[in-house]
Amino acid sequence: MDPKKTALVLIGFQNDWFHEDGVLRSVVEEQARATNMIGNSLSLIKNLKNTGVSVFSAPIRFQEGYPELVNPIGVLATVRESGAFLADTKGGSSIDEISAFGDQVTELSGRCGMNAFSNTALESELRARGIENIVLAGVVTSLCIDTTARIALDLGFNVHILTDCISGRTAVEHDIYCNDIFPMFCHMTTSQDLSDSFQGALAEA
Repeated sequence: MDPKKTALVLIGFQNDWFHEDGVLRSVVEEQARATNMIGNSLSLIKNLKNTGVSVFSAPIRFQEGYPELVNPIGVLATVRESGAFLADTKGGSSIDEISAFGDQVTELSGRCGMNAFSNTALESELRARGIENIVLAGVVTSLCIDTTARIALDLGFNVHILTDCISGRTAVEHDIYCNDIFPMFCHMTTSQDLSDSFQGALAEA
């Protein structure tokens, strides 16, 4: 992949998922620890600096009272009932480790649905930068990662998923998606392999 035509998209790196006080931490905590997804993702972002790869973050946020959600079911009903991901709250904010990257990570506002393109400027940002390849990291494997990947594919992007930078609710869920579902329409890779490929491209340039 050409680094300048590649974007890393971070989905759901927010306190309500990952902070010790996060109201939904228990949903992904065990699997996130098993894959070391936070540590792997942070290392990757550091290694991508000066490679030309664009990095975006698409947190999900709602206004007080959740007017964006009309008769939600499943996980979105749980989000509303638990008071998660409210705008202008600690829980809805990006984790400190992501915020610390500053301008290296472009945060996109507006997402209130499952996929990172929902009500955000992600597609226009990608088109403006000539991006052809999208690399996904974040949570939840079977929901936001899956949905974003399918939308990206339909929009004509080459989709790559980092197996060690995503987390599902369980190891079984994670393995089924990474081994049986995603490979039907995505390229599967790891943070180290991706980083090595870009560093190699820079060395050859």
